Amino acid sequence: MQKAINTELIFKLIINFLQLLMPQTLAKRIASIALIAAGIPNERVTELTGLCNRSVRSLRKSLEAGEVETLFHVGGGSGQSKLAGFETSIIEEIESGNYSNRQQIADMIQEKYGIKVSLNTVSNFLKKTESSG
Repeated sequence: MQKAINTELIFKLIINFLQLLMPQTLAKRIASIALIAAGIPNERVTELTGLCNRSVRSLRKSLEAGEVETLFHVGGGSGQSKLAGFETSIIEEIESGNYSNRQQIADMIQEKYGIKVSLNTVSNFLKKTESSG
């Protein structure tokens, strides 16, 4: 007697393993690409990987068009802040220094911490920490 294969569990485990190496979105995308390449319908790919239908359709379209260079690119917002671990010391520096604009703060972060940040990142950081600058 043959046991049934729990495909959903297998893909959940694969995605969990891949998340040890990369962001969740990329892990789901890689699993989806493999399923699409195997000819699995979009609805089933969505069920197995948890990617939304729109993302699966977009991946399939890119694969069919041969646009493979964009398949592994994940847009912004998928990672941790560049400033993670430095927030407290950056706030202390901003409060003790004489910084009158975002550019000066960005320059200070680059100089003191070696982290190049955009003005938008500085703005978001200031909003997040409720600082002014």
